[in-house]
Amino acid sequence: QVQMVESGGGLVQAGGSLRLSCAASRSISSINRMGWYRQAPGKQRELVATITSGGSTNYGDSVKGRFTISRDNAKNTVYLQMNSLKPEDTAVYYCNAYLLVGTRWYDYWGQGTQVTVSS
Repeated sequence: QVQMVESGGGLVQAGGSLRLSCAASRSISSINRMGWYRQAPGKQRELVATITSGGSTNYGDSVKGRFTISRDNAKNTVYLQMNSLKPEDTAVYYCNAYLLVGTRWYDYWGQGTQVTVSS
């Protein structure tokens, strides 16, 4: 049982930066993997970045080198620092938590935050 609230989205010009935050309702140390996904109009939801409880990170090819995922365990918060933003980064960004509860794996999602990059 995890609830996440995303924040930090908004409108930014190409080349600019934004930092998204995902505040979880429980210790993220107990969550096996957290991440960010995005969905642009007319497209499927795609991986942006993930981070495991052990600190391993993974990035989608389109954002590698520009975006950085990080966590603050004390604040139960995961961040996505987005630099050198491009218009094609425009999407709704969703926070995801994947964790084992009992004998089942669960997938939880936040409500999303809109990121719009203008040219």
